[in-house]
Amino acid sequence: MNDLKLSVAAQVASLSNLPIKDLWALWDKYFPRRPTHPNRNYLESRIAYKIQEAAYGGLAPETRRRLELIGQRHSKIKSRRVSPAIHLPPGTVLVREWGEQDHKVTVTAEGQFDYAGQSFKSLTAVARHITGTAWSGPLFFGLRQAGEGT
Repeated sequence: MNDLKLSVAAQVASLSNLPIKDLWALWDKYFPRRPTHPNRNYLESRIAYKIQEAAYGGLAPETRRRLELIGQRHSKIKSRRVSPAIHLPPGTVLVREWGEQDHKVTVTAEGQFDYAGQSFKSLTAVARHITGTAWSGPLFFGLRQAGEGT
């Protein structure tokens, strides 16, 4: 499959004859993680696209945006507004009073959050740890108002 002498069409056509272990090897080359419910047709079609994309280039950004908008317009699934990302510089300290106690969280240089000697990947994980319930971290620490960005 790595042979440059094979045309793109020949590479795509050969996918249906490959053993599944070889398909997985190609999948791992092109994708960061494996799908949760794969089937052979899905693997072949996604790998075929990636082979063609590598040879001819991907979609132009404008084309990709147009296709996404068309999909959103015709989808029966309601889309949620994407909340704007919150960027906190390293060293930022967030303080929240909860349960008659001040809780201090520090943003690390790695983009993690230190709280009470523990490292957390997100503010939401810190808020869940403090309260014991599901909370939006940005909402809990006052970086967003209720209903904003949802």
